[in-house]
Amino acid sequence: MSRTIDLTEGSILHRLTKLALPIIGTSFVQMAYSLIDMIWVGRLSSDAVAAVGTASFFTWLASAVILVARVGAEVGVAQSIGKKDEQEAKRYVGHSLQLILVLSVIYGALLIAFRQPLIGFYRLGPSVEEQARIYLLIVALGMPFFTVNPVFTAIFNGAGDSRTPFKINVVGLAANIILDPVLIFGLGPFPRLETAGAALASIIAQFIASAVFFLQTKKRPELFSGLRLLEKPDWNYLKRIVMLGLPMAVQSAFFTTIAMVIARIIAQWGPLPIAVQKVGSQIESISWLTAGGFQTAMSAFIGQNYGAKKWDRVYKGYFVGIGIVSVLGVFATLLLIFGAGPIFAIFIPEPEAISQGVVYLKILGLSQLWMCIEIVTAGAFIGHGKSFPPSIVSIVFNLLRIPGALLLSSTALGLEGIWWAISISSIFKGLVLSLWHLRYLKTHPEISCLRLARK
Repeated sequence: MSRTIDLTEGSILHRLTKLALPIIGTSFVQMAYSLIDMIWVGRLSSDAVAAVGTASFFTWLASAVILVARVGAEVGVAQSIGKKDEQEAKRYVGHSLQLILVLSVIYGALLIAFRQPLIGFYRLGPSVEEQARIYLLIVALGMPFFTVNPVFTAIFNGAGDSRTPFKINVVGLAANIILDPVLIFGLGPFPRLETAGAALASIIAQFIASAVFFLQTKKRPELFSGLRLLEKPDWNYLKRIVMLGLPMAVQSAFFTTIAMVIARIIAQWGPLPIAVQKVGSQIESISWLTAGGFQTAMSAFIGQNYGAKKWDRVYKGYFVGIGIVSVLGVFATLLLIFGAGPIFAIFIPEPEAISQGVVYLKILGLSQLWMCIEIVTAGAFIGHGKSFPPSIVSIVFNLLRIPGALLLSSTALGLEGIWWAISISSIFKGLVLSLWHLRYLKTHPEISCLRLARK
């Protein structure tokens, strides 16, 4: 395992930060696919943004499919490396890739078969719905490339190597940056494809990244030697991967489904608020993607130290991570509250959209600290192999967004009531999950014994 990074030794702050920074970079690269699409599509019309935003709910739902394999790959590889078991790590790698490829084909086929009723659910009008259906069809055809890259990224992250996936995802982003304006607006010999061009550019870029990942497997024998994707799987490993990833996948599926229901409630105010929420959530993702980098770093860090039975580092690592993301959360709050107008205007330069977008960002800005705490705490639980607590907390409080949105939007708050329901639920998620984790640390036999010995 000469090219993996040992997280069981050295400064905790240095190890976490060194691992997290490329992961954050990778997260921003993946986010940039959507951001760049929105910037260019926003130059078409707010209806075009609403179309892409609506179809994107179903690519967002693919995150649940990805998590089934991604979490299992990351935790399995990290804990295997902590135990110095290279063969076990390779088995997790092979089985997670087999699983995601099969799931992606099934999910893509379902999107193609049911794209009419899925898009029709939002009742946004014939023009917007037609654009959304075409966008969804193209993305569904490229689903294997869209889903396999995050699993490759998780494998490298679990091994402590976050730089390699960052570099590869940058290659894909560069391709997307070039292709977006060419295919959307029809530059040179290419026809003007508008929203369909945005979908096609993203899928081609994902294909390029996938190809580079597969080439990289030849250079990393400590993780990929003997990889045979067509051989019969070991059901024990598949079961372990699914059991690790399924709670987080269910959480993600619930989150996206709830977001779809919320979008349906928002749609009664017309297509513009749908576009506002889509762009606003992309801007807000600056904080949760940054925290997500530390979530993955925390998961790998605790996974390796858990496997090595270094309980002191497991305990200290969590609080170091919380300190880092607390600073990030406060910064995100200040940015969204005081910089809302100029930031939103980058995406949709329409006065009414900017006005609504400023309100959205200011309300959601109030919850950024607790959202960051929730995200990194979920990473700590995942590193322990306990993905149930973050899943149940997320599902319960996200479900409460629906009655909260209906109740608050029926008052004088109107549309703003929906934004308040989302923000308040984020605050409660962070508070409840962090308290649950503190209780877990106090009751975990090895960690509690360590704490008593210190006293």
